[in-house]
Amino acid sequence: MTALHDKFGRPITYLRLAVTDRCNLRCFYCMPAQGIEYVPQRQLLTYEEMLRLVRILAGAGVRKVRITGGEPFLRRDLMPFLSRLVATPGIEAVRITTNGVRTEPFLDELYALGIRSVNLSLDTLDRDRFAQITRRDELPAVLSTLEGLLRRGFEVKINSVVMAGRNTDDLIPLAELTRELPIGVRFIEEMPFNGGGREVQLEWDYRRILEHLQTRFPQMEKLPDPPHSTSLNYRIAGHKGTIGLIPAYSRTFCGSCNRLRVTPLGKVRTCLYDEGVFNIRDVMRAGATDQQVLDTIREAIAMRAPNGFVAEQRRLQRSSSESMAEIGG
Repeated sequence: MTALHDKFGRPITYLRLAVTDRCNLRCFYCMPAQGIEYVPQRQLLTYEEMLRLVRILAGAGVRKVRITGGEPFLRRDLMPFLSRLVATPGIEAVRITTNGVRTEPFLDELYALGIRSVNLSLDTLDRDRFAQITRRDELPAVLSTLEGLLRRGFEVKINSVVMAGRNTDDLIPLAELTRELPIGVRFIEEMPFNGGGREVQLEWDYRRILEHLQTRFPQMEKLPDPPHSTSLNYRIAGHKGTIGLIPAYSRTFCGSCNRLRVTPLGKVRTCLYDEGVFNIRDVMRAGATDQQVLDTIREAIAMRAPNGFVAEQRRLQRSSSESMAEIGG
């Protein structure tokens, strides 16, 4: 079967699959404090539909699946689904992004399934700031999950969104974690998907983040970036872990993007900044064959924008009122 490529020659080998729009935190940069209208269960992609979609995409060259949310561990029966997902022929890696609040009880099962890589969302190591940012007092649970991941030998990356006036004092403490821990700490530019249409004035882009880190760690050295990497990667001399900068708002990595996103509702997004090309759930529920599903996806990829700025310009609604929980991380 012919592999998936867009008209710019970029291969699609990585699926980010959101299994729920629900979350047990209320991070201000992602979701409003209240008034959230969750999707009715019947409108979500079923696990069977997700597995079918992954099987079809695996046959066309997708090799990695990242499970996101919302918070994935809020969806009932996630572990049996993951067990079937990792067994899908052609899928070489299944990875998970979680906020860590309810993750720790599942770590042994995840490891037994062969899932070895977990991204943990963590914007601060200060309990008060954590509560202010997330509107929940759950930092101890997250840190316990981090400890459990490391104790079992998972590959761990910490995702930290950098927000002016909120957590810039945390950049150095978070980077310090890499001194003794074999983890990747990744600092992410704030994006406009906050569920309320709040405009983002990007005061801390990846260049400023780097300059700030270099004032404390002048010995930072640039590492080679893996193919299709969204992060600019660095190592601090003498540290066990690494530092990553993700220009999510600046969008410097678009030229090598190999990702396809599917939201909890089944909306296919060929770019984080587009508004969704079509709904694969509706296509499947209308009785489409596997080939018809794949052809529909292939047509959408063929129309993919060259970068996130063009995708944003094409939106019918210029300013986004979506949350990252709706999009899928």
